[in-house]
Amino acid sequence: MKLRKLGGLALGAMLVAAACKTGGGATATPGAATEGPTQAPAEVTPPTDPLGVVTIAPGDPIHIANWGVLSTADATLGQDALYGVQIAIDDKGGKLLDHTIQLTTEDGLCTVEGGATAAQKMAADSTLVGLIGSSCSDETIGGIKALSEAGLTTISPSNTRPLLTDPGRDATFAGYLRTAHSDAFQGKAVAEFAYNELGLKTAATIHDGSGYAEALQQVFVDEFKRLGGTITAQEAVGKTDTDMKPVLTRVAQTKPEMIYYPIFVASGGFITAQARQVPGLETTVLMGSDGIFTPDFVKAAGPAALNMYLSSPNFSAFQAGYADFITKYKAKVGTAPISAFHAHAYDATNILFAAIEKVAVKAADGTLYIPKGALRDAIYATQAFPGITGTLTCGPYGDCGAPLIAVYQITAREIGGEWPPAAPVWP
Repeated sequence: MKLRKLGGLALGAMLVAAACKTGGGATATPGAATEGPTQAPAEVTPPTDPLGVVTIAPGDPIHIANWGVLSTADATLGQDALYGVQIAIDDKGGKLLDHTIQLTTEDGLCTVEGGATAAQKMAADSTLVGLIGSSCSDETIGGIKALSEAGLTTISPSNTRPLLTDPGRDATFAGYLRTAHSDAFQGKAVAEFAYNELGLKTAATIHDGSGYAEALQQVFVDEFKRLGGTITAQEAVGKTDTDMKPVLTRVAQTKPEMIYYPIFVASGGFITAQARQVPGLETTVLMGSDGIFTPDFVKAAGPAALNMYLSSPNFSAFQAGYADFITKYKAKVGTAPISAFHAHAYDATNILFAAIEKVAVKAADGTLYIPKGALRDAIYATQAFPGITGTLTCGPYGDCGAPLIAVYQITAREIGGEWPPAAPVWP
């Protein structure tokens, strides 16, 4: 697989150059048939790797980073994922291979430019071992080239744009994987819900120009039409727009039964709050997706959000360990989860930790060597990983997550301040 070629070479180089290969961060006596930790020899030759080797001195931390939106109206998306990363670290006792885990963060602002800035900073940091992020697909589009070229590998808990793991992607994405679903599944699920479950035959879409929103609404459009539905309009707004009545008026003139707008919090709030004020849209079904699956959106939209639908991961289909995770989340944060991808971030972090433990070479004095190409290969090689979102296997183009999609409806309970919605209405 061409995107992983450097990583494969790295693993081979590591095995040749090292006096011994270690599993779980332990050292092994050359020539011995062993399984698990073994007696450390006096000397270990540091490994080489085409993507570089992170050397961690005794007493120094293993440095990982979380990057994604941590400010602006969409901060709950990134903050929710960050809590998932922190809980994974807590579950390790704050240590990995006898080294403290150091977590730093970078704010990608949910923009291409913000992602590029964050990635350039991380790419220049020679102490970084691996990354969790980004939050928004646009951040990854802006930053993945710099990260891949620096030999860093990132696992996103919430990027859903199909292009990011498309088989046609090039080496720019060599260092990219995700535990989130692809919107190739989410857009299809929304169309099936609207056409088959609600019995709707006409729909319009609105996107905000982001890679996430534009791609997701197009998947919905294609599937809705394939099912036999009619798309009456495909409109766009700017992320900073506040007056949505002009675009809503144009949509109303096409008389759709539903408007689907898989966008983010600020724009989603304005569209929802203003839609009922436009003649012809008083009873039109409103629907969004995981970009606005947060109490911040309900606050922004107000009572107009009542009865609208949101697609998101199907939390009720997660593994038994999810209930224990939620208990830890509430203890740490003081609330129920504030967005949709906390569990995906937890799983992504544990996949990273497992890969580090698999490839790390530990010297007798405690120095740790982590070959970055071998680490990348180990992450891609993840098979049947017992995550809380499901049993995860990473494919050759970076998809690791299970596409479990559900539709939730906002009720008076959520308008009154409770979150998240109690149970899906579909499937």
